[in-house]
Amino acid sequence: MKISSLSQACAILSATLVLSACSHSQQGVSTQIAPGTAALPILSADEANNFTAKSYLAFGGPSLQVQQQGWSPVLAKTDGISTEFVVGPKKGVDGAAYTTVQQAVNAALSKHNHGEREYIKILPGTYSGAVYIPAGAPPISLFGTGDSADQVVLQQGLEAAVTPAAYRATLNPHGEFLPGDRAWYMFNQCGKQPTDSIGVSCSATLWSQAAGLQLQNLTISNSLQDSSDAASHPAAALRLDGDQSLLDNVHVLGRENTLLLTTSDIKNQPVTQRYNRVYVHNSLIVGDVDYVTGRANAVFDHVEFHTVSSRGVKQANVFAPVTPANISYGFLVIDSNLTGDKGFSGEGAAQKALLGRSVDLGAEKGGYVPGQTPNGQLVIRDSQIDGSYHLQQPWGEAAYSERPFSGNIAPNRNLNDSSFNRLWQYNNVFAGAK
Repeated sequence: MKISSLSQACAILSATLVLSACSHSQQGVSTQIAPGTAALPILSADEANNFTAKSYLAFGGPSLQVQQQGWSPVLAKTDGISTEFVVGPKKGVDGAAYTTVQQAVNAALSKHNHGEREYIKILPGTYSGAVYIPAGAPPISLFGTGDSADQVVLQQGLEAAVTPAAYRATLNPHGEFLPGDRAWYMFNQCGKQPTDSIGVSCSATLWSQAAGLQLQNLTISNSLQDSSDAASHPAAALRLDGDQSLLDNVHVLGRENTLLLTTSDIKNQPVTQRYNRVYVHNSLIVGDVDYVTGRANAVFDHVEFHTVSSRGVKQANVFAPVTPANISYGFLVIDSNLTGDKGFSGEGAAQKALLGRSVDLGAEKGGYVPGQTPNGQLVIRDSQIDGSYHLQQPWGEAAYSERPFSGNIAPNRNLNDSSFNRLWQYNNVFAGAK
C-alpha cells in the first residue's frame, strides 16, 4: 500500500468539507499503543497515514478500471435557492407544489433536460412512503427547511421479510409508481421478485441509484424499529447505490441494517464494474445490528453512531463492511463519536456492544477463502468511544462464515493480508479508560 503523508492530504483537502483528518479535535490522550493485540489491532502513526479521506475517496466511479480520479466533496449551497420543486404537508401552503417527496422527484426528472443539479425543498413535516431516485437521474439535492434535521422526516416501515404482494400494496396504494415513470423499474424489480420476501435491499425508505445525490438537514427513518422483536429483522432506512453521495446534517434511524451503502445491477453496468463513494458529515446514525453496512468506500466525518438496546438483541454492533478482498479501502470514521444507551453502559448492564464485524458474503460456515471472499475493511481514528462498547475485544466473528476475528500484529505486516481481518483503530479516546 502506497503511503502518502497526512500533510499532503491536508493541503489537497483544505478547500473542501473534508478537514477532520487534518486536525485532531478530540480532547484527552489516546490509550492505544500500536500494534495492540490480535483482538484489538492498532495502527502505528506511519500506517495511519494511509487511511485518510483522500485515500478512501480517490478510488471509485462508473468503472473499476478508472482509478485515482479523486473526489473532494463540496456541499451544494441551498440557502436562498429558488426551486419549483417544493414539498409540504399541504399543497399550496408556503409554496408547496407537492405533498410527497416522490411526486417532486418524478416532476424534477420529467422536466430535467440539462446537466445541472436539481433542488427539492422539503418543508417541516413527516412524509410517509418510499422515495426512489433511479440511475441516470441528474444530481439531486433533497434539503429540509426546518431549524433542525428532525423537523423534516421521511419514513416507511418495511422489513426484508415482507412479501412482494405486501410490498406492492404498501408502496403503491394510490399509484405513486406507474409504468413510464423513471423510477418504475426500481419498484417493479422489488415488487415482482420470484421469492417470498423482498430482501433488505428493497426495504429502504429512501433508495437512490443516481450519482451526485446530496441530502441535507432531514431525517430518514425505517419506522419498523422496536415494533419488531429481538430476532433478525433487517430493515434499511437509507440505501445508496450511486457514486459521490453526500449527507450533511442527516439523521438516519433504524435498527438492523439502517444504512446500506452498496451497488446494484444496472443495465450495462454490472456490480463488479462499479464502486461507489459516500461522504457523511455532521450526522447521526442509530441502530443495533450491522447498522452501517455495504461494499462502498465511505467516509464518516463528525458523525455520531448511537447503538440502542431497546430490542434486546443477542449481540449489537455498529459496522458490517462487505469490502471485496482486492479493494484496499472500505469505511473510514474520523473525528466522530460512538455512543450507546444505558442498556450497555448503565448499572447492571448485561452486555457491551461491539464496534463491528466483517461480512463474508457468499461464504458458508467455515467457508472463508482468503483473497476471494469479501474481507471487510474499516478504520476508526481520532474519535471518541464511550463505555457502551467492549473496548478490549471490540470486533465480532464474521457474518455467514463465522470466521473468528484475528488481527494482524506481525512486524512489517501487510495491512491487506487477507488471512487476517482488516478492522483497525488509531488514536481513539475511550470514555472512562484508565
